[in-house]
Amino acid sequence: IKWSQDNPDLFVTMEKTRMVVYRGLDPEAPVITSGHLCEFKDLEIRSVLLDEVMKGGADTSAIKAKDIILEYETSALRKTREVIEINMKDAFNHVSDNPHPRLWRLLSEASLEKLDFTQAEQSFVACEDYQGIYFVKKLRKFDDKMKQRAEVAAYFKRFDEAESTYREMDRKDLALQLRMRLGDWFKVIQLVQQGAGNDELLTLAWNSIGDYFADRKKWSKAASYYSLAGNNEALSESYYRMEDFTNLEKLIEQVTEGDPLLLEIGDKFQCVGMCEAAVEAFVKAGEVKRAVDACVLLNQWNQAVELAEKHNFHQIEGLLTRYANQLLEKNNKMEAIELYRKANRNTEAAKLLAEMALELSKKGLHPLTLKKIYVLAALEVDSYKKRILDAQMTGTGSTAKTLESLITSDISTVSDKALDNPWRGAEAMHFYLMCQRQLLLGQYEDALRTALRLTEYEMYLETKEIYSLIALAAYYNRSYKECSKAFVKLEAMNGVDEDMREAYEEVAMSIFSKHSPIDQPPKKTPCPGKGCDAEVTSFDTHCRSCGSFYPACIASGRSILVRRYYTCKACKHKALENELQRMKHKRCPLCHSALQEQ
Repeated sequence: IKWSQDNPDLFVTMEKTRMVVYRGLDPEAPVITSGHLCEFKDLEIRSVLLDEVMKGGADTSAIKAKDIILEYETSALRKTREVIEINMKDAFNHVSDNPHPRLWRLLSEASLEKLDFTQAEQSFVACEDYQGIYFVKKLRKFDDKMKQRAEVAAYFKRFDEAESTYREMDRKDLALQLRMRLGDWFKVIQLVQQGAGNDELLTLAWNSIGDYFADRKKWSKAASYYSLAGNNEALSESYYRMEDFTNLEKLIEQVTEGDPLLLEIGDKFQCVGMCEAAVEAFVKAGEVKRAVDACVLLNQWNQAVELAEKHNFHQIEGLLTRYANQLLEKNNKMEAIELYRKANRNTEAAKLLAEMALELSKKGLHPLTLKKIYVLAALEVDSYKKRILDAQMTGTGSTAKTLESLITSDISTVSDKALDNPWRGAEAMHFYLMCQRQLLLGQYEDALRTALRLTEYEMYLETKEIYSLIALAAYYNRSYKECSKAFVKLEAMNGVDEDMREAYEEVAMSIFSKHSPIDQPPKKTPCPGKGCDAEVTSFDTHCRSCGSFYPACIASGRSILVRRYYTCKACKHKALENELQRMKHKRCPLCHSALQEQ
């Protein structure tokens, strides 16, 4: 059963293959159909042949809507159509006796076709169609029956018929206005070429067709029509979207000097890194300063110097500093960093990178991106030290170590300790990501080793993240003592609200009510420290007896307790040779420099 959406007295029922429409409790003649009821409104019933849909299986792409959707009209609608064909006055009386918005609309449409505006207006009023009423008033203002018929045809979306009527009236201007209202600019061009308009209208049509294709991202076709219209601004945008920089560069020659469009073209070339074309556009526009700025932004300092000398821009070094300050004021730190790198100001670049990493870490940026930033900062510091050593150092041995120590101290002082051991931030993010990966791969013992190593990096990672990883890794590794310590730390953290603390307590209770806080006895090995007889485990990061520190393997997170390891030439970090071979690393896991044979 399906009730009508617009008349509470109407409903339709299906009994096997018999469909019956009821008005109140009075049934209409049944209709034989195998469709399933879908919708009942406007005196029309829509049903779907679900059996045909099911025959197609999962693949419904070959099924067409018109083949499976059936529409039936109620007897009232059918009878109204029959009466309309016989006599419009009887049809009006019939609809008045059996009012329904659908019937009034049907009557209004028929009245418009016969140009009976009085009855059409009454019908529109009855079905509360304000647009129809306004349309009838508009038609009454026309004194030409042919024009009225053309407007009615356009109202019913028979546009070709309306245009044909206008042509019979020898009113191509009205046909042109109709096509312009519809946005059918191809027809507009045809009519203009037949003498219905002027060149200005033709240009408008070409621009509109170009806009049509541009809205649909068909830039090649859009460019061809913009070219016909002489619309250089839109043409430049089309070339840019097509990445047709050859034609975009040719367009610079067609634009007159001083045209603001040259600035936009210069900006486009600047965005894609084509410095020479950008400079040509800016210079032709009379904006030499912007041309120099483009060179600076794209790190083409040679060209920037040439422009500065040619146009009397003195002291390019001052320009570098001023431009860097402008970038920093606009918070364009990445551009300022690249600027400093090109100018061999490694310490300024490293300081900005370190500051950026600290800011972004507070905003929850992905750890992999933070690691990359920290690695860049550390490499800049190393580059600075190497450059100073190469320039000022002629001795070897202890002298070099002393000078390097002085340089490191100087860097820490100058940068307000933002670069104090810059590799620490990269290590923190590296081991944090490694621990997550090891957990996902089910390498719980390695994950616990790496998680315990993270306690050395509380400056760069949140305490909650570190000890949550330790608790998780320890639980899966059945190291319940370490797991218990981690939960104690989590519950005792400052700033933890009561709900979170209770959640920690509930999880800890569910774990330690089943398991005692005892670790499995780890395997012990002799301390590699000189003259030390103590034994240590693979989880230790230093010897409790002699104080020896065990560096972490950057490939696995394990403490290096043997002498066979690889030292990266770029970042000076160590990795166990067997771990590098097992994981088939060809690049340093931390700084991603190519591995070299030692």
